[in-house]
Parts: sequence; C-alpha cells; structure tokens
Amino acid sequence: MSDVKIWHNPRCSKSRATLALLLENGVEPVVLDYQKTPPSAEELQQVIKALGISAIDLVRVAETAFKESNLTKNSSDADLIKAMVATPKLIERPVVINGTKAAIGRPPESVLEIL
Repeated sequence: MSDVKIWHNPRCSKSRATLALLLENGVEPVVLDYQKTPPSAEELQQVIKALGISAIDLVRVAETAFKESNLTKNSSDADLIKAMVATPKLIERPVVINGTKAAIGRPPESVLEIL
C-alpha cells in the first residue's frame, strides 16, 4: 500500500491532473474523495502544519459556502477547520500527503517536491 495520499475531487480538473501526474511518475496514491469522506479536524491540523500554512490558506474563500458561513479571512484557525470539516468543499484541492510532508496541487507539478 502506498504512503502517498491524495485528497481528490474527481470533478476538479487540477485534482484529476495531479492524480494523473502522480500515476505517470509511478506513484499509486491512496485516493480519498474528501467530499464523501471528509478529513477530521485533527487530520486538517496535521496537513496545515505539514504545508506550513495557516488554515485560511487551505480554504476556498471564493466558494459560496464560505460567504454563507459568516467566516472571514480573519476567522480563527479553529473556526475555519470546523467549517472545513462540516463543509468539505471549502477545502482547497487537491492535497497530496506523503508521510509528514504535504503539498497542494496548484499547479499539479508542485506535488513532485514531496515525493
């Protein structure tokens, strides 16, 4: 079984391109459809730490759900993580995780750095 995981949305072109790039490079990741099986708050915290970002940088702020949630770019990490658990489409995609390292596949090639 692969140590590499991808938080994948099959409807997203960047997510599909990132998955294809991994496969082209001989990596067969565990594919997790994060909208069907959302990560826990703890998993989100771990990934945010591995990415070296704050929670807001993992949130899709242009999503209607973000605006409807009464969150702002100044909301606490705890509130943002809670919102991502409750509404997984708020999570930026795709996220590739390899052990303690993680990368957002925007552009898809950025995930090659953690392999």
